[in-house]
Amino acid sequence: MPKEILTKENFQKLEVVIEKNKGKKGALMPVLHEGQKIFGCLPLEAQKRISEALNIPLAEIYGVITFYSQFTLEPKGDYTIGVCMGTACYVKGAQKIIDRIKKEANVEVGATSPDGKFSLEATRCIGACGLAPVLTVNEDVYGRLVEADVPGIIAKY
Repeated sequence: MPKEILTKENFQKLEVVIEKNKGKKGALMPVLHEGQKIFGCLPLEAQKRISEALNIPLAEIYGVITFYSQFTLEPKGDYTIGVCMGTACYVKGAQKIIDRIKKEANVEVGATSPDGKFSLEATRCIGACGLAPVLTVNEDVYGRLVEADVPGIIAKY
């Protein structure tokens, strides 16, 4: 994990979020959401501080983070590539798209590339079945893909 996310400034921002939510019913979820925005993930050091401040066992916090897919323990890349693996996309070749992305961007599914540029996720249906197979790069959507489209898409980022 890059040390630059564990800055004094980030922990000060986390303290503000904790103080704003402390004592409120259901405080953990908003604190985790804001903490992830601050750090780019939820590192163990931040989890420990949240645990102490909200008087919630660290194991419970870890359980929440690992249960909900929107939370991450590792920093995401600058660009998150999501490849839809819903039925329509899968049948129309989504696995080949993933395999090509892995090769072109040097990244594994569920991981971030060594240069920190790309994260790759296999997602569930994104509701664009008519465009299958589909991938997203952050908020950009690409559809009706073939394997040969991948290098050009990666090159844009």
